[in-house]
Amino acid sequence: MTRVPRTLRRALVPIGLIALWQLLAETGAVDPRITSSPWEIVTALTEMTRSGELAEHMRISLFRAVAGLACGATLATIAGIAAGLSRFGEDALDSTIQAIRTMPYLGMVPLFILWFGLGEAPRITMVALGSFFPVYLNVFKGIRDVDDRLIDLGRGYRVSRWELIRDVIVPGAMPSALVGLRYALGTAWMSLVVAEQINAQSGLGYLIVQANILAQTSIIITALAVYAVIGILADAIVRLIERRALRWRRTFEGA
Repeated sequence: MTRVPRTLRRALVPIGLIALWQLLAETGAVDPRITSSPWEIVTALTEMTRSGELAEHMRISLFRAVAGLACGATLATIAGIAAGLSRFGEDALDSTIQAIRTMPYLGMVPLFILWFGLGEAPRITMVALGSFFPVYLNVFKGIRDVDDRLIDLGRGYRVSRWELIRDVIVPGAMPSALVGLRYALGTAWMSLVVAEQINAQSGLGYLIVQANILAQTSIIITALAVYAVIGILADAIVRLIERRALRWRRTFEGA
C-alpha cells in the first residue's frame, strides 16, 4: 500500500462513494426527487460552465469570501496580538470578544441588514465576523503558549522587546495562528452560504435558493460541490504556507 501514490490513496474513498451513489441512482434505490445522480450533476455543471452562469456566481462569491476573510483575519490578528502580548490588552479586549463570540452571529442577520442595508456590506460583515473568532482565539493561544523559559532566556541576553517578539514569540505562535486560519476558512464559507441566501441576487448561495424553489437538486449539489472544491483548494494553500513557514519544526506525520 505504501507504493501507491498518496494522491491516489486519498482519492479512493471519494471515488468509491461516487461510484456507489451512481449505482444506487441507476438501480432506482435512490429517489431522483431527493437527489440527482452524479452524472446529472456533471451534466448540470457542464451546462452552467458553458453558459458562463457558474463562473459569474462563483466570481461574486469569491469576492465576498476573500474580502470578508481578509477583514476578519486582519482584525483578529491585531486583536489577538494586542491581547496576547499585554495583560492590559487582554483586560481591555478579551472579555468583550468572548461575550460576542458566544452570541449566535448568524442570528444577527436582521441587524446587519438594518445597519448596513441590502448591499454587499452585510454579507461581507457576516463572513468577517465568522472568520474573526477562530483566528483571534488561536493567535491569542499561540502567543500565550510560548515557552516562558525562552522569554526569560531572551531577557537574560538583554534582547530588545521587538527582537523578542520577532525571533521568539512570532515563530512560537505561528503554528496555532495557521490552525486558526484553517478554521476561519471553514466558518467563512459557512457564513457566506447563509449570507447569500438572504436578499441576494447573485452568488452560489443565491443559486442554491433559486434551484431549491424549482426543485433542481442537480444545481443545488453542483453549487455545494463548488463550495467544497474551493474550500479544499484554499485549505491546501494554507497547508502549503504552513509547510514552508514551519520548516524548522519537525513533527510526527503518521506512521
